[in-house]
Amino acid sequence: MSEQHTYRVIVRGTWDGLTEEARARLLAEAAEHGLTSMRFTEEGTLSYQPSPLKHFSMRFVVVSDAADGEEMAGALAEERAETTLRALDYGFTGLKSTVTDLDTMKVNRKPASRR
Repeated sequence: MSEQHTYRVIVRGTWDGLTEEARARLLAEAAEHGLTSMRFTEEGTLSYQPSPLKHFSMRFVVVSDAADGEEMAGALAEERAETTLRALDYGFTGLKSTVTDLDTMKVNRKPASRR
């Protein structure tokens, strides 16, 4: 069994070809998808600004084989985003992902201050 890593992935995209119904739904639910909704989850969280209704992001936690690397984690998150957005009947284009490997990231801690 290979080693598993946990990745945080932000998938960004642009709304495209939204139906009037989808646009109205996004605008009505905008308060639920603002800054306070930004969390990394397995199923992903959607966030966007209602004015102008142009770009969005989705945040995912992806656990996969370390040997597959960040590229695979990004591809998996983009696939999840596509599935979710299509199920909601939201038109989109230009998905791009940014991946952080939580198991290899370096945490810089500030030294204790001297008094």
